Amino acid sequence: MTHKLNDKKVAILVANEGIEQVELTEPRKALQEAGATVELLAPEAGEAQAFNHLDKADAFPVDRVVGDANAADYDALMLPGGVANPDNLRTHPEAVDFIRAFFDAGKPVAAICHAPWTLVEAGVVDGRKLTSWPSLQTDIRNAGGTWVDEQVVVDQGLVTSRKPDDLEAFNAKMVEEIAEGVHAGQTT
Repeated sequence: MTHKLNDKKVAILVANEGIEQVELTEPRKALQEAGATVELLAPEAGEAQAFNHLDKADAFPVDRVVGDANAADYDALMLPGGVANPDNLRTHPEAVDFIRAFFDAGKPVAAICHAPWTLVEAGVVDGRKLTSWPSLQTDIRNAGGTWVDEQVVVDQGLVTSRKPDDLEAFNAKMVEEIAEGVHAGQTT
């Protein structure tokens, strides 16, 4: 990738169970290959259990509990999908507050598949254009966002994609937006 992230620290925020594995591993790999330092955050210490759709896959060690993390310590945020992951994550106020803090600071955020559910919960989609897994389009519209069916959408530092098939385009735009840094239009 042409954009280097050697001086960037990126948080990947997940629930402790239900992450779509490829939506965690491929973006993390892209970030690390671009030079970023990456930390996996979750509501509880221990491990985060990933899935290949509905089948249990690998477990990943949690680097930090989100309640102990400060968004100011990170340059960007990545939110993987999986149906259960964001549905659980949005029930944790500390996770929702952590997400909102990135928007308040104008920092890049990348969310794929079902992850925009957490953006809806954080109240940060109003007036924004984004995409997601198609079943979220009504939730996004009801929250004031404009939902489109596109491979990857960028809106002032917010990068969204629909599904694992979009990962190549998603990863490229995510790295590009993080390399650009703070986006004035990203703030809530």
